[in-house]
Amino acid sequence: MNKPLKIGIDCRMYSSHFTGIGRYVFELVENLQKIDRHNQYILFFNQPEFSNFQPSSQNFSKVLVDARHYSLAEQTHFLSVLNRQKLDLMHFTHFNRPILYNRPSVVTIHDLTLHFYPGKKMASSIHRLAYNLTIRTAVGKARRIIAVSRATAKDLQTILRVPLKKIQVIYEGVNPAFKQIHNASRLNHTLGKYRIHKPFLLYSGVWRDHKNLQGLIRAFKLLSEHHQIQLVITGKKDNIYASEVFALVDELQLSEQIIFPGLVSEDELIDLINSAHIYVFPSFYEGFGLPPLEAMQCATPVAASETSCIPEICGKNAIYFDPHDPADMAAKIEKLLTDERLYQQLEQSGLAHVTKFSWCKMSKETHQLYLDAI
Repeated sequence: MNKPLKIGIDCRMYSSHFTGIGRYVFELVENLQKIDRHNQYILFFNQPEFSNFQPSSQNFSKVLVDARHYSLAEQTHFLSVLNRQKLDLMHFTHFNRPILYNRPSVVTIHDLTLHFYPGKKMASSIHRLAYNLTIRTAVGKARRIIAVSRATAKDLQTILRVPLKKIQVIYEGVNPAFKQIHNASRLNHTLGKYRIHKPFLLYSGVWRDHKNLQGLIRAFKLLSEHHQIQLVITGKKDNIYASEVFALVDELQLSEQIIFPGLVSEDELIDLINSAHIYVFPSFYEGFGLPPLEAMQCATPVAASETSCIPEICGKNAIYFDPHDPADMAAKIEKLLTDERLYQQLEQSGLAHVTKFSWCKMSKETHQLYLDAI
């Protein structure tokens, strides 16, 4: 057997909660521990995840970094920690990395959202300069680049001029916890807690410009004039964006019809997806788009934006709308509300479609990419 390789993984975004990159890192680590008992893995954490994580395999160990993303410590302290390890390969699971790190690396690029939609948090020229320097360094120094969709791979080629031979598309998966729940008392308890009644539309995720929450609310206003429905918008109420959202809700007089549960627990999110009549995904841009697949696995039909990677990931198993046109969004959602045959068709086709996406498959393909890169 070959000598074990020493492979590092940036786990500073590791999270067992159902969030994008956090979920990606969590699933990668969990599955690699099952499929590779030979090579040595060094996992780099911030607190509190460092203390909370306990490896399940003896060839996995953890190192405390405590260097926030976009911080000076990321460029200095994290660099020092990495250099001491003398790794054969380092996997940066997001583009944030010490720009002076020169040992072999691979990087996962989840999207180029900040390029298209920098938002209010990346408004300054200094932040924009730092972002461009960091992501261009990440893709420039990497031996291989993981793109989570063909759309993201195309963006890398078009925007950052990355050679196609460096990019490998590896799809994400859906956690088995997302499943159909048939326990009515459990579902009703969650609905009662947040004063939700059926039917309702559901959005789950972060509040950012590219998520198009205002477009969703405007579309809901049109729907509410003809249908007795509610809209449920979960996720942390980001103060930078929340004022605009709540101002629009007040302007359209929808405060009694839109529910904001906040950042719900994992079980409650699954309950809400199961209970929702339709899951709506109104984004202007996504790199992969995991939530629609999670909804499909719960047999909840999806209405989604016909843009970026979303048709690639959802295929023919969602009804699509123009995210820039609230009237079109409302019309497509209304079709799903009123066309029982289409509704049942998407329930069944979505369940079949989502079986194509597996975190185990993602981890096996990533593991092979490590070996190829080295």
